[in-house]
Amino acid sequence: MRSNKLSRRGLLQASAVTGIAAAFAPIHASALPVGQPTQVPTFELDESTIAELHHGMESGRFTARSLAEIYLSRIEAIDKGGPGLRSVIETNPDALSIAGALDKERKVSGPRGPLHGIPVLIKDNIDTADRMMTTAGSLALVGATRAKDSFVAGKLRQAGALILGKTNPSEWANIRSTHSTSGWSGRGGLTRNPYVLNRNACGSSSGSGAGVSANLCAAAVGTETNGSIVCPSSANGVVGIKPTVGLISRSGIIPISHTQDTAGPMCRTVRDAAILLGVLAGVDPEDSATLAARDRLAPDYTKSLSPDGLRGARIGVVRKYFGFHAAVDALMEQSLDAMKKLGATIVDPADIETIGKTGETELLVLLYELKSDLNAYLARLGPSAPVHSLKEVIAFNERFREKEMPYFGQELFLKAEAKGPLTTKEYRDALETNLRLMRAEGIDATMDKFKLDALVGPSGGPAWLTDLVNGDSDLGGSAGAAAIGGYPSISVPAGFVFGLPVGISFFGRAWSEQTLIKLAYSFEQATRIRKPPKFLPTADLQT
Repeated sequence: MRSNKLSRRGLLQASAVTGIAAAFAPIHASALPVGQPTQVPTFELDESTIAELHHGMESGRFTARSLAEIYLSRIEAIDKGGPGLRSVIETNPDALSIAGALDKERKVSGPRGPLHGIPVLIKDNIDTADRMMTTAGSLALVGATRAKDSFVAGKLRQAGALILGKTNPSEWANIRSTHSTSGWSGRGGLTRNPYVLNRNACGSSSGSGAGVSANLCAAAVGTETNGSIVCPSSANGVVGIKPTVGLISRSGIIPISHTQDTAGPMCRTVRDAAILLGVLAGVDPEDSATLAARDRLAPDYTKSLSPDGLRGARIGVVRKYFGFHAAVDALMEQSLDAMKKLGATIVDPADIETIGKTGETELLVLLYELKSDLNAYLARLGPSAPVHSLKEVIAFNERFREKEMPYFGQELFLKAEAKGPLTTKEYRDALETNLRLMRAEGIDATMDKFKLDALVGPSGGPAWLTDLVNGDSDLGGSAGAAAIGGYPSISVPAGFVFGLPVGISFFGRAWSEQTLIKLAYSFEQATRIRKPPKFLPTADLQT
């Protein structure tokens, strides 16, 4: 006898068919806004922290379901409507039923973990075994289901988080083309910066940065290979933690590079980022890099939060990362003065002498690892996936060139496909060079030389004008050394240039997250730079 209820597999297939139809509907970049700014309705949860939302549920003011409804309405009003941020590529069709179950669980047995009932958005390259898709923004993966959660999604659910939806990334985490526009994907279109809508949200975690900044969720998860958490955090005025590679498992995340890839928190406050980091961190047998974290995990990263965290600290200024924008330099000087007033010793300059020496070797490593790692990931996908190798992705993009490559091509994919295996001497030599120059002879040597607790530099410049004709035009930033070395960094809001946010990054040795959180929190509490976005159509050059 046939049941009149769809099986889970049937539901997934039905959802996938719907998603495919929607994804292949005509997608354009959307005309950039002109004239008067869109009126954005007031929001009752504006700038609400995780602790405030918890208190609201404990007091009975909110439930997990009511929070989900409020945030989903916000997404509908300003992400899909209103200014049209397009930071959320897909909402969870089961969000309200999951929230209801979390409410019942709270009544029966109490909260499951530190994020019980808290709405979180995650980047669309993080696997979830539910009715949402994981596509890295590419039409080539529309309809491909996942048999199991990624480690990150599993940790979120274990802590009681409600995965509200997925955020629009720069397609394939910005590794497809040398002329890409950050925040654009074939499936999701263009994510806009909520501060100034014709400015770029930076990538590749553009949707996570814009979404959490615009208060579409309580917290978000992004991923980084080189700058993809730090840059969108800076450009969207939020806090981003790029942890040591291995602190958070990458299993179930669409990869670029096993040497540099990591997921990390993107939140409006350092405290919320520390809470989320504690949830996400952990050892995973499916990711060998996490084995080194076994004795490095902190039971609670919020224990590092201290307003006096900068007192007595030695902070090195990496001047090689300065000089690309006079107004950014001025903000950095103000930030350094604030740290001095808080009791820090500023060592200036404390330059990393090896910066700039890994340009060619970094790209070589990324191309080799992209081919190897992405092929391994795609090969594990089931028959529902349209593609199972990088070669097939390239062919798909050519076949659907009008939808997938209207603005830029796939030069880096083609270069990666031409590379050999990871046993190739060229790759092994390049990898050794990268790690040596950015670790032992780079960050470690500099910190030893000047006896430092951390290094600082500008996270990036003010968001550039989005230009689909010419691609990105970012001027500079300080993500490189920590990214190539696999070391941690934290970006915190440092000020504004013509109303556009700019962040400062604290970075340092492997496994120094607790120290960096302490320093970043102290700076944040003393300066309180973060301001919610105003959704302006163009920058106010009078400010």
